[in-house]
Amino acid sequence: MNAVTAVFADTSVIAKRNVIKIVRVPEVMVFVLMSPIMFVLLFGYVFGNAIAVEGTSYREFLIAGIFAQSVMFGATFTGAGIAEDMQKGIMDRFRSLPMSRSAVLAGRTISDVVYNLLSLIIMAITGLAVGWRIRGSFLEAILGFVLLLVFAYAVSWVMAYIALLVPSVEVINNASFMVIFPLTFIANTFVPAEDLPGPLKTFAEWNPVSSVTQAARELFGNIPPGVPAPDVWSLQHPIIYTMIWVVITIAVFAPLSVNRYKRANRR
Repeated sequence: MNAVTAVFADTSVIAKRNVIKIVRVPEVMVFVLMSPIMFVLLFGYVFGNAIAVEGTSYREFLIAGIFAQSVMFGATFTGAGIAEDMQKGIMDRFRSLPMSRSAVLAGRTISDVVYNLLSLIIMAITGLAVGWRIRGSFLEAILGFVLLLVFAYAVSWVMAYIALLVPSVEVINNASFMVIFPLTFIANTFVPAEDLPGPLKTFAEWNPVSSVTQAARELFGNIPPGVPAPDVWSLQHPIIYTMIWVVITIAVFAPLSVNRYKRANRR
C-alpha cells in the first residue's frame, strides 16, 4: 500500500468511527436536528411579517440564510469532537498508532459533513412546510446544497485548529460562538445587506457567509426577476467568491491543524 492509499484508508476509518457515534449516541443527533427546525420556525413566523424584502416573501429570502447559519453551527461539532478526544486521551492513542497524522483530522472533518447533510435535509423539509420553494432546476438546487456543505467543510478546519488550541470542550463551544455569531448576523442571512448601516454594510457585502447565502438563493431560484443586482463583486459572483474562500481556508487551516495536532499534548 503506497502512502496516498494509506492516508485515504486511515481517513476512511476515522470518518467511519465518528459516523458510528451518530447511531450510538442518538441524543446528539436529535438536538442537532431540532436546532435548525427551531430557527426556521422562529425566524419564519416571528420575523416573517415584520421584515419586508423587495420582490419576494421573507420566508423565501430567509431559508438560504438559515441553511448557511446552521451549517456553520454544524461545523462546530468538529471542534467539540476533537476537544473531547483530546481530553479523554484518544488523540494520544491515535498518535501511538502507525497511521497518518492528517487522517485523524481529515476523518473528523469529513464525518461532520454527514451531520450537516442531515441537518440540511431536515431544514429543507421544514422550509417547505412554512412556504419556502425551490424555484430553480433540480441540478441547480443540488449544487446549492453541495456548495453549503463544501463551505461548512472549510469552516470545520478552522474549528479543528481552534480545538487544538483551547483547553476544553466548554471553551471551544464559547470560542466557536464568538466567531460564528458575528459572521452569520453581520451578513445578508436574515436581512438584506444594503439595509445595514455604514461599516456593517461593507463587512456584510464581503463576508463569505453572505456570498454562500447569496449563491444558495440564486441556485434555489429564490431571487425573483427584476430585483436589482448587488453592486459589489463578491455578491455578483457569489459562487466564485465562496469557492475562493473555501480554497484559502482549507489551504491555511488544514496544515496549521495538522502541525498543531503533532505537537499537542493530552489535556
